[in-house]
Amino acid sequence: MPLIILDRDGVINEDSDDFIKSPDEWQPLPGSMEAIAQLNNAGWQVVVATNQSGIARKLFDLDTLHAIHDKMHRLAHEYGGAIDAIFFCPHGPKDDCDCRKPLPGLFEQIAKRLNTNLEGVPCIGDSLRDIQAAQAVGGQPILVRTGKGTKTLYAEQGIDDVPVYCDLKQAVHALLAGTLLNDS
Repeated sequence: MPLIILDRDGVINEDSDDFIKSPDEWQPLPGSMEAIAQLNNAGWQVVVATNQSGIARKLFDLDTLHAIHDKMHRLAHEYGGAIDAIFFCPHGPKDDCDCRKPLPGLFEQIAKRLNTNLEGVPCIGDSLRDIQAAQAVGGQPILVRTGKGTKTLYAEQGIDDVPVYCDLKQAVHALLAGTLLNDS
């Protein structure tokens, strides 16, 4: 079963500079739940890898994060899809961890838990740190323009060979059609 790794905020749901601190604040982006269902229906295993420094910043706790993820699981299910696993980094930017993207620790946890190699695995994100984490494990980074994606596209160097799509739905369509290209 092929694997895909998705970032959460800005890829699956609306992003916020003030953080997503409650299930009410978590709102899916248009087409994202359908895209997850399409992946599942095509036989893909969907895993989420997300930095959640709001925990370290005491903006929300683990119970709230689990409630947010319960909502995401429920909505994916309502659209006929499923998220197989969610891996998250609870640390802040100044904490000394290896799991906060752009470091590869979170992706390495995924590889270890799923007993797989991430070489060539599509990894969809909206920021440079998502791209760098995917590249560090040999994954295939894909940038979406939602969330911080447009800003990332025009502000960052070193992403010339990264395919760029408007949103998760368009990226999934290209992936499933076998036409993954850089359309920036």
